[in-house]
Amino acid sequence: MLGNSPDSRDSDRASWQLPRGVPKGAWDYTQADSIAREYDEYFQDHSLLALDQALLDKWIVEPGTVIDFGCGTGRALRSLLARRMRGIGIDLSQPMLNEAKASLSHFGDQFSPIRANLVELDCIASGSADYGICLFSTLGMIKGDQNRRAALSHMVRTLKPGGRFVLHVHNFWFNLYDPGGPWWLLKSLIGRAGQERGDRLYNYRGIRNFYLHAFTRRELKQIIKGCGLEIAEWVPLRPKCSGPLVYPWLLQSLRATGWIVLCKKPN
Repeated sequence: MLGNSPDSRDSDRASWQLPRGVPKGAWDYTQADSIAREYDEYFQDHSLLALDQALLDKWIVEPGTVIDFGCGTGRALRSLLARRMRGIGIDLSQPMLNEAKASLSHFGDQFSPIRANLVELDCIASGSADYGICLFSTLGMIKGDQNRRAALSHMVRTLKPGGRFVLHVHNFWFNLYDPGGPWWLLKSLIGRAGQERGDRLYNYRGIRNFYLHAFTRRELKQIIKGCGLEIAEWVPLRPKCSGPLVYPWLLQSLRATGWIVLCKKPN
């Protein structure tokens, strides 16, 4: 998620030096070698990864070019590249991209890693991809509604007409079930200086004040449609993201941990 070409000294940046839409906690997360090195092992048993893969295999069938926005170690691209697709992985984290290059090296020039800021994707040509994916709540790591809209607009711009886009986010209201969640919800609804409703800061894997924005169902639909996408399929997630929510018609906005949404760019 970075516009210019930084180096390892960027880990010491002050808040005012950070790229657009990147809060300090998210920046520190992307610069940590240990986070990237241990990423695949840390999440190897996470049920959301298996669900992601099942939905990608269902929704992305025809050969083409796939851009993974926030690709991490490239785990979502592996099966797609194995089906002879071309993959472009975009991430803010050079350590993550290094892991992706190593794990996908046997695919040769099928995989192209790019270090870039998701809010500032002018380096990616319009209409260059058949598919786009933005998983594991990567969109929620971008601070500021206007920045999230700018990032999603860039993602849509890079798709060809008729292109498919797969997006995952967390649900704002599911925080009711987290320890301390109801208190956070109350403070978020009241509003705090410098933060929008849905913004949350917490300690995560040794990173202080890691940032994540959780979406309401209405907010997510508005940003998707506002950026020019049509919703083709909407998958609410059950607790622990182990599969689609059972009885999705029953209080989905309160019961879903989040959503995975298949979108289409109009022809």
